[in-house]
Amino acid sequence: MRRASGPNDLLILIPAFNESGAIAGVINEVRGVLPDAPILVVDDASSDGTYDLAKSAGARVLRLPHHLGLGGCVQAGYKLAFELGYAYVIRVDGDGQHDPAYIPRLLEVLQQTGCHMVIGSRFYEQNGQHTSMARAFGIGLFRLVLRPILGKPVRDPTSGFVGVNREALQVFTGSFPLEYPEIEALVVLQRKRFQFQEVSCRMRPRKTGRSTITAVKSLYYLIHVLLGVFVNVLKFEGRRRKK
Repeated sequence: MRRASGPNDLLILIPAFNESGAIAGVINEVRGVLPDAPILVVDDASSDGTYDLAKSAGARVLRLPHHLGLGGCVQAGYKLAFELGYAYVIRVDGDGQHDPAYIPRLLEVLQQTGCHMVIGSRFYEQNGQHTSMARAFGIGLFRLVLRPILGKPVRDPTSGFVGVNREALQVFTGSFPLEYPEIEALVVLQRKRFQFQEVSCRMRPRKTGRSTITAVKSLYYLIHVLLGVFVNVLKFEGRRRKK
């Protein structure tokens, strides 16, 4: 993986676990939008052909020796990007749900506003994106919980289509949620008084396979994330009182 060559270099990060049916297409789509941007696929110890297909498609691949889960996979990519000097990282999931056509818009917001994180949102500005009733309930609950913590509304707190700048990268190399990281990552940034913005994006159905979040896992996800949020808030409050 080459080092960043300039102060504004962008890295495209694609976390992937058993995405052999979609990964090559995702890489090719990104190449069609940003032909010169380096692409790093972090293969989370896949048991299918994800690693070989990603390499054949022209991406650099970091193959993890053990399955770490989404948070560990993303953090590994963030750590490498920071060490190599990249100023911006935009994450695109390996299942094809994120349309790379929106990447330039996410990068533009990061560069022009100075915010630390930009979120590609299915719901921002009422862009007509919908999801299942159970997921919609969870998203609505997370919005309510996060609003007073973040000091501003977030319309799509579970979106994984995100871009971060170098300051956020530095924070995430040391502290990043290992499971279901999107929501807790916002709280981690809030502890640093960092800013985020949302950009309206349309998501697509995943190209192959199916989500690993079943009905039972959805309940676990809800409880786990809420506990993680409250733990992060308590840590922040404890440190603030000590000062």
